[in-house]
Amino acid sequence: MQILKSNRAQYEYEIHALVKSFYPAWDLKILTPESVVKDRKILEILPVMELEFQDACVKFTIHNSLHNNSNTYTWWCGRQSDAAAYKNEFGRFLYTSLREETGMSLPWGNLTGVRPTKLIMNMLESGESRQEIAAYLEEQHFVSGDKIALGIEIAERERKILDTLHYQDGYSLYIGIPFCPTTCLYCSFTSYPIGVWRERVGAYLDALEREMEETAKLCEGKILDTVYIGGGTPTSLSEEELDRLLGRLKSIFDFRTVQEFTVEAGRADSITDGKLKVMKKHGVTRISVNPQTMHQKTLDLIGRRHTVKQVKDAFLMARKAGFDNINMDIILGLPGESEEEVRATIEQILVLTPDSLTVHSLAVKRASALNKWIEENGVTAWNNTEETMQIAALGAQSMGMSPYYLYRQKNMSGNFENVGYCTEGKYGIYNILIMEEVQTIVALGAGSISKKVTRQTAADGSAGTLIERCENVKEVAQYIERIDEMIERKQRLFDESRGKDLYGQKRSSIKKIP
Repeated sequence: MQILKSNRAQYEYEIHALVKSFYPAWDLKILTPESVVKDRKILEILPVMELEFQDACVKFTIHNSLHNNSNTYTWWCGRQSDAAAYKNEFGRFLYTSLREETGMSLPWGNLTGVRPTKLIMNMLESGESRQEIAAYLEEQHFVSGDKIALGIEIAERERKILDTLHYQDGYSLYIGIPFCPTTCLYCSFTSYPIGVWRERVGAYLDALEREMEETAKLCEGKILDTVYIGGGTPTSLSEEELDRLLGRLKSIFDFRTVQEFTVEAGRADSITDGKLKVMKKHGVTRISVNPQTMHQKTLDLIGRRHTVKQVKDAFLMARKAGFDNINMDIILGLPGESEEEVRATIEQILVLTPDSLTVHSLAVKRASALNKWIEENGVTAWNNTEETMQIAALGAQSMGMSPYYLYRQKNMSGNFENVGYCTEGKYGIYNILIMEEVQTIVALGAGSISKKVTRQTAADGSAGTLIERCENVKEVAQYIERIDEMIERKQRLFDESRGKDLYGQKRSSIKKIP
């Protein structure tokens, strides 16, 4: 464990994210005077870094135990009353200090958030030019030229795609199926082995249908734009269970305006001809067949429990069933995979020619089994490089695809990003919505999170977006037992007569943005 000691509880999230970007293998903990330390022995660990906030300056000391020396960087900030400007300048100071200490420059500079394109979208909406946006990202956040170009290209494409959606009177729907054939080594999502829970799937669907019925009442008069069934692996359900789910879903919600209906088939070992026919029968327009890698050794390591041949067979089966919008996911930075393995994976995907390709940079989550595996085996999983990202990008380009959405995660291999590529018209609209937070997403099922997005204008003409959330419990048994509470949470969220708006006014007095 590495300790960063700070004399003030301030910006802990941003500090942790940025330091981890430069030192990804660290198990970093930030100690402040306000920290609650359960294990008193942690105080005996010598800090590797120290932050001292003073009235007129901030001092950042990095201790190098290997060379038995310390470097101190100082930012003379003076007394600043503008909290936002102070935070921004502190982030710049911390980044430049770490850059000087390590000799590294990060591709996304000091941007630690998961949605860099949201920042660019907001600037485009404000009327700023490409040149102004590029200058801001480079000068204020040290973003590389390549990432600036990628971010602007995607943001501009997203704006055109989202023009057809209904922001004010519309919504999108997410249905969570928290079951998988097995749990992958890198996974931190809410998922449970279907074999263990087989006898309770019916009870889960009972609870889910109750939540559907009550939630549909809250959405009356709203336009449903997209529907996404994820998990977990929704196709872990049997053909009969899948037919039941899709049938009830379409009978409860009005699908006449739906532009995109996605089912995350995902695992090749969960896909059958019968399930594909069920999905076609109910009008599913987009599915995923996700290999993650086309190397059997890696598949075995990460616990996918299917073969490369099964991936290819499942994809061809989906094509034969009539699906013309099939996505494939791959992960770069998996243990033991270098440029050679990534190139071989891309070459095999080129033969299949999916309609979209989502390229993930491996993110090692604390809740995943991969994090523990790395600790036990002493093997680093941080193998992603600019070269592997380029191999994937060129592969997508050779299939006639363009990048259409982007997001980032904490603890991401190489400090890169996840990018979705697709051929013209085969966008995953829901993917854009979940990242850009421009439309309300009603989420049902265990572990799902609903987001109510309200665009508002105050009396002085200033505009903003209010985002309110409510979560469902993650554990399946708890979700089933507490379904009434889950429904009540949504009723409170979508009750227009309750709560405050962005400007502290009653919602009824807010002028809606067209």
